[in-house]
Amino acid sequence: MKTLIAIPARYASTRYPGKPLVALRGPDGEKTLIRRSWEAAMAVKGIDRVVVATDDDRIADHASGFGAEVVMTSSAARNGTERCAEVAAKLPGFDVVVNLQGDAPLTPAWFVEDLVAGLARDPQADIATPVLRCDGRAVAGFLADRRAGRVGGTTAVFGAGGRALYFSKEVIPYTGSDYAPDEPTPVYHHVGVYAYRPAALAAYPTWPMGPLEQLEGLEQLRFLEQGRPVLCVEVQSRGRQFWELNNPSDVPVIETMLAENSP
Repeated sequence: MKTLIAIPARYASTRYPGKPLVALRGPDGEKTLIRRSWEAAMAVKGIDRVVVATDDDRIADHASGFGAEVVMTSSAARNGTERCAEVAAKLPGFDVVVNLQGDAPLTPAWFVEDLVAGLARDPQADIATPVLRCDGRAVAGFLADRRAGRVGGTTAVFGAGGRALYFSKEVIPYTGSDYAPDEPTPVYHHVGVYAYRPAALAAYPTWPMGPLEQLEGLEQLRFLEQGRPVLCVEVQSRGRQFWELNNPSDVPVIETMLAENSP
């Protein structure tokens, strides 16, 4: 399947303005968040094209400067999926459009590869997204964020055949248990990557934003509120640590993980 990766990036983030241009130190030196996310996308096998999608000239100039292809989108896009829909309209002819969000530079290549393969195996799914089983350390991190009033990672619950039931910024399902740092848990971290079929992606901006999407601030809930099938594809960490940059306090966490993930 001919596949495009679009990396949505906006400057005017409510929680973290200018986030795509934040510098992250790693074993390979200091690079911006958007550059590290682009490098993660470029490492994925079987991808035909990778673009950075933004409405901000500062991000566009920076991305062009390190060699990324940039597609300018409107400031009217309310989330990354709507921004990807604009990209897909400008760049037709792809069988799958992948949204690798610009705040997930630790995304391993095989997460995206497994995601595209999962969508290919399930012709009924409109969208596929990866989920990663949390160990005790990850769940403790989520719970610490919530106690401190920070928005941490998103969790997912799904049923038979991997069909998504719900996504939340709260830690679901409730377990009432404490886990050792390396112990597997029944909580799944929703990884901020999506693979869409073009028809569903084109329809997405025409649907109204439902109450659950508004309450949670999670774009993928619009598909569920419209009754569209969302496939959760379980991926394996293979010893890699994964985290998303949601708050300024996540910077040192990601920098530590960049060091830990280095070969």
